[in-house]
Amino acid sequence: MPSVKPRRSPGLRREDLATLAGISVDYLVQLEQGRATNPSPAVVAALTRALRLTAADAAALYQSAGLAAPSSAIDRSLPDSVERLLARTTDRPAAAYSADWWLLRWNPAWAALMGDPMALAGRARNQVWYEMTTDTKAIWVDPAERERYRDALVGDLRAVRATHPGDAELGELVEALHAECPDFTARWDTARPAGYRGARKRISHPVAGLMRLDGDVFQATGSGVRVIVYSAAPGSPDAARLASVVESFSAL
Repeated sequence: MPSVKPRRSPGLRREDLATLAGISVDYLVQLEQGRATNPSPAVVAALTRALRLTAADAAALYQSAGLAAPSSAIDRSLPDSVERLLARTTDRPAAAYSADWWLLRWNPAWAALMGDPMALAGRARNQVWYEMTTDTKAIWVDPAERERYRDALVGDLRAVRATHPGDAELGELVEALHAECPDFTARWDTARPAGYRGARKRISHPVAGLMRLDGDVFQATGSGVRVIVYSAAPGSPDAARLASVVESFSAL
């Protein structure tokens, strides 16, 4: 079988690519050198996401791996409009997610509020996986809000799965969640498939303390990518606390 040689973006090290795709560096080297045969569709899908490939480039990568690109694959490439939005939005936390909740890009304000996503590897960069397999109780002030958020995420993922039945990485993610998290399975069996519409959250920040924030969702035109932006009511104590978090991070 011919080697799979994913073209790395400028500045993206082999270690970074492996981390983003959730595979080992050694396996990535084997793929590039043609020593690893028959990579799974899920691995190829993870590489297309990590490399932010367009649909055409993703199809070429599937072909080099001896696979047919799934007709219902999720497009995880980032539109230029979203790139500009994140680069120019400096006072509010904002991040871009794929349709199946992989974190694709974020601005510095997001890292200030949520913690630096660079510390997350593999599936931890998927919001559904992170929320369902990580103890996030310390972040949420109201347990009921956390429960509603989890139900909404699972319901959204069910809707995406129905729309993209042939996406290998999504299928593998759902299978892994069923295997690792009985709570996910219970919610999956009862959740109403519906797109996530955002939520008002009360969160506890380790430095700024309690904040009530609105997490609004914006859909990129012609793309499955969604942008989440957090903000607080203008002139409120919450807005002042959020601004202090963003400013302190920017000063580092």
